[in-house]
Amino acid sequence: MKFMRIGAVGAETPAVLDENGIARDISEIVSDIGHETLPHLETRMAPVTLSDLPEVPTHGARIGAPFARPRNVWCIGLNYSDHATEAGMPVPTEPILFTKSGSTVCGPNDPILKSPAMTKLDWEVELGVVIGKAALEIGPDAAMDHVFGYTVVNDVSERAWQLERGGQWSKGKGYPNFCPAGPLLVTRDELGDPGDLAMRLAVNGETFQNGSTRTMIFPVAEIVHYLSQFCLLEPGDLICTGTPPGVGMGQSPQRYLDIGDEVVLSISGLGEQRQTVIASEKRS
Repeated sequence: MKFMRIGAVGAETPAVLDENGIARDISEIVSDIGHETLPHLETRMAPVTLSDLPEVPTHGARIGAPFARPRNVWCIGLNYSDHATEAGMPVPTEPILFTKSGSTVCGPNDPILKSPAMTKLDWEVELGVVIGKAALEIGPDAAMDHVFGYTVVNDVSERAWQLERGGQWSKGKGYPNFCPAGPLLVTRDELGDPGDLAMRLAVNGETFQNGSTRTMIFPVAEIVHYLSQFCLLEPGDLICTGTPPGVGMGQSPQRYLDIGDEVVLSISGLGEQRQTVIASEKRS
């Protein structure tokens, strides 16, 4: 199944795509798509005839993240061998873990916010993994049983904050709207093998990232198993699994985002995102 959420921020309607690609309202079945409903969502949907559900208009409508704000956003750094080479860093022997704030998650076409204090705003197309069942210290063979599905993520990063201000990477990863997600949440059985997906990202029409999940160092099952040894993975948690080469920091000369730039990214089977960089405003 392919799920999505449609509507204004904070008032999104949960929906499923039928066989013709028409969005169908599932709000009478579940209140939302998130940590409370994901463990039972497929079971609740199994007896439903999708064509009997009311249609949700999508033309001109905002597309939200395909799941409600997660409790946790876990991220894996340098998880592509060719990206580690691009960054001039050794290939990790264990997954590198950092986190993003839940407030970074936004719709796939919502704007990227640029503060006047940012000088090295960068992009990263990533496969997002959404947890469907709690996992703690699980074995590797059980890992995929805890995955609900997959989505597209842009792990937006402010490199100067991430790498030049000391401390952990999370500092450059946690600004609002730094984790556009969606448009779709595709179930594990619907997508199939997550280890052979084409990934692409372009800025202002110029392709910078053109890779594949084939070059992942640690595949999805290993990441889920590994994280569960240290953290309680909860339903609705998002795991950002790393990016292929072609980020702005890796260009020669380096190329960073500025106000007005348009970023378009996609992963095969999971849809496309389109964001414009705009000036952020202080929030009181």
